[in-house]
Amino acid sequence: MRSIDGYALLTPDEMRQADRIAIAAGVSGAQLMESAGRAAADAIRQRWTPRPVSVLCGPGNNGGDGFVVARHLAAHGWPVRVGLLGERAALRGDAAHHAALWQGGVEALSDSLLDGAGLVVDALFGAGLARPVDGLAVQVLGRLGASGLPVCAIDVPSGLDGATGAVLGTAVRAALTVTFFRRKPGHLLLPGRVLCGELVVADIGIPESAVQEVRPAVYANSPELWLDAYPWPRLDGHKYDRGHVLIMGGEVMTGAARLSALSAARAGAGLVSVAAPAPAWPVYAASLTSIIVHPIDDGSDLQHLLDDERRNVIVVGPGAGVSEATRQHVLAALNTGRKVVLDADAITSFQGNPGQLFAAMAGACVLTPHEGEFGRLFAHAGDKLQRARAAAAESGAIVLLKGADTVIAAPDGSAIINENAPPDLATGGTGDVLTGLIAGLMAQGMQPFRAAAAAAWLHGEAATLFGPGLIAEDLPAMLPRVLHALKKASSSGT
Repeated sequence: MRSIDGYALLTPDEMRQADRIAIAAGVSGAQLMESAGRAAADAIRQRWTPRPVSVLCGPGNNGGDGFVVARHLAAHGWPVRVGLLGERAALRGDAAHHAALWQGGVEALSDSLLDGAGLVVDALFGAGLARPVDGLAVQVLGRLGASGLPVCAIDVPSGLDGATGAVLGTAVRAALTVTFFRRKPGHLLLPGRVLCGELVVADIGIPESAVQEVRPAVYANSPELWLDAYPWPRLDGHKYDRGHVLIMGGEVMTGAARLSALSAARAGAGLVSVAAPAPAWPVYAASLTSIIVHPIDDGSDLQHLLDDERRNVIVVGPGAGVSEATRQHVLAALNTGRKVVLDADAITSFQGNPGQLFAAMAGACVLTPHEGEFGRLFAHAGDKLQRARAAAAESGAIVLLKGADTVIAAPDGSAIINENAPPDLATGGTGDVLTGLIAGLMAQGMQPFRAAAAAAWLHGEAATLFGPGLIAEDLPAMLPRVLHALKKASSSGT
């Protein structure tokens, strides 16, 4: 297995710190820039045949990388034009050094550089851009976006915020983005993930130990982050060792809780129970052959189930309905002090009074909102990563903010971005499956933050394995294949 350091996501500020660490270790800034530009040129040559290429250079280090790209492509016989935003004499430091090594002409940046080009290298602005793109760059990028020309972006497509994935004014979709040492959050967060196209991470000579010195708080999701804690069944174990998940079922939308129950069982929970409203009990009982179904008529029936401490994880929300009854079920579950997973209606039922929910959290809790549900509970602004982390800090819960770029955030600021979710997951009920997976892993003793990350990854892998035509019911049946492959990889150490 790879070190988790390989999955660190460095903000632009952290990347600058890594650069400084490399320079302190004896790798000059000019060497880093040379390695970066050469790596980008090599990636271009591996993907395209020689053709006229226009390299658009900015006034900073990203532009310096562009001059290196131009030099290496020209040395291999590519016809190269270089356009510069600003004056060549205004370049400083390493960018000025590499601009001086370029023997060709330098034109003022204009959209005429696109005429006759077969490929454009976007080296205008890097990941650390702090303000919206303006002026001439907007005009050129607008023409580039409309041209249909293939684009290779250096570090990030110009205008993309490397920390957030947000577009600052304008940005062009790249066919290829070449970044260096480590990815940045903006490479995974939308819309950045889409705008980057194919992403290549190049080694430019920064020592691997720099990650540990930087101490990043954000990682890309991968089994390496949690596989050592995955609760595989033991030969000397039994079902009571593997936890007992209790899921509150709804009276009308019965499918949601059933999907959660099946998923918790597939994740390995030793026992799974559904507390079903008495009128709907036959529906649950007839369809859940391996799940215990308890009819409940009133609060005393539910309390009787909650009093059994062997039910160590409680799920509220899937199909529950937005109501005072759901809110009371949540409070009763939290009052046990046991692990709780709250989804969907359990979250929305606290709209207007989130403080009551946060104050009741006596034990470990995972919240799994989509964007709409998140907005009903939290008022945080900013990018998705920032909002999820702020919500986790405010609530004291693990917050899994769903989407193609799902963010799992902990109250201490740690965060994981999941990147393996295919668009096929955008269908009803898949979130209920994810909730069940989290609960099933937590029931077996997995720490909530890692359980949420593992569940998100398994969820994405199962959906990818099934492919087009996916509906939520397909996911639990795909999990054994995903788990088999994961266990095989774990056993082989790959």
